[in-house]
Amino acid sequence: HVQLVESGGGSVQAGGSLKLTCVASGNAFTCAMGWYRQAPGQERVLISSISGDGSTYYTDSVKGRFTISQVKAKNTMYLQMNSLKTDDTAVYYCAAVGGSRRRGTCESDFGYWGQGTQVTVS
Repeated sequence: HVQLVESGGGSVQAGGSLKLTCVASGNAFTCAMGWYRQAPGQERVLISSISGDGSTYYTDSVKGRFTISQVKAKNTMYLQMNSLKTDDTAVYYCAAVGGSRRRGTCESDFGYWGQGTQVTVS
């Protein structure tokens, strides 16, 4: 199993920046990793992901402001968030798609989650 731990959340004024970090441990082979967020009263939604080959996805609302990256050797993923808006206020979750390095297979969806980190933009 993969264990994920996020850090880097906090409070910031609109226009400011934060950088979130997610560290994977345990059976840390992941086929993809991503960041979800959940605002009060709303569903948890995927905002960005990065696959094993480095290809990235961003939801429209964060394109041009957020940058996802990873350092595979450190089993670490980052989300650099710039030009933050009040609408970015949410709990941010790190997620991973697990798999088997030995068998060369990947699970079908994000099945591993961190505990979440609060981001508040005022």
